[in-house]
Amino acid sequence: MAEVLFFIAAFISEIAGTVIGFGSSTIFLPLALLFVDFKTALVLVAFLHIFGNLGRIAFFRHRIDRRLIYIFGIPGVILAIPGALLVNHVPQDILKIALGLFLLLFALVSIIKPDFKFLANKANAIIGGGLSGFLDGLIGTGGALRGAFLTAFGLEKRMYIATAAVIALVADVTRIPIYFAGGFLERKYYVYIPVLFVIAMAGSYIGKRIVNKIPQKMFRNIVLVVLAIIGLKFISG
Repeated sequence: MAEVLFFIAAFISEIAGTVIGFGSSTIFLPLALLFVDFKTALVLVAFLHIFGNLGRIAFFRHRIDRRLIYIFGIPGVILAIPGALLVNHVPQDILKIALGLFLLLFALVSIIKPDFKFLANKANAIIGGGLSGFLDGLIGTGGALRGAFLTAFGLEKRMYIATAAVIALVADVTRIPIYFAGGFLERKYYVYIPVLFVIAMAGSYIGKRIVNKIPQKMFRNIVLVVLAIIGLKFISG
């Protein structure tokens, strides 16, 4: 029964993550921790994230902003490595509280002042890509921070989803070998991986059907509300 609930949580998280353009790992990680320890959850959630991003790229592949992929993605890959290596040495709770405060403040200011956003420039893209990649490696959930910076560029919703998926994918592919080298996943959980692939593909497809029906303005507001909720979750623990 516990395994069934685990996979149901993964499926719901993937649908939600596709609709908002990020967040399947952010939503699924705290749920996965109800069933497995942190290191196991880190690896399994990373696989769901990889498979889900592959699905989003396949479904929205004609909407990718290649320029943003380079300036967000390269710093993300570089900093995902030290982030993953530090998993055993940095208190996770402190990092999550700091990230939660940032996300909550950003979302509230953006909702109260709809015209507020980070400057859409190369420096902010590099900073956002690097920090989100570092957090991807360290706590497995850098997508919300990446989303906060990506919203500055005013991408159409399908382009936003596809571009964020490619950026996240390269960071995920970088960190997973480090987790395996550290012995984070026991062999008994290997059977979960193909099941997560099927779940991710199905969840991405359903999410695509839903997002096609959401107006652009509503999409932005959904992203901001989810950022605020995730921020509160990180703060409260």
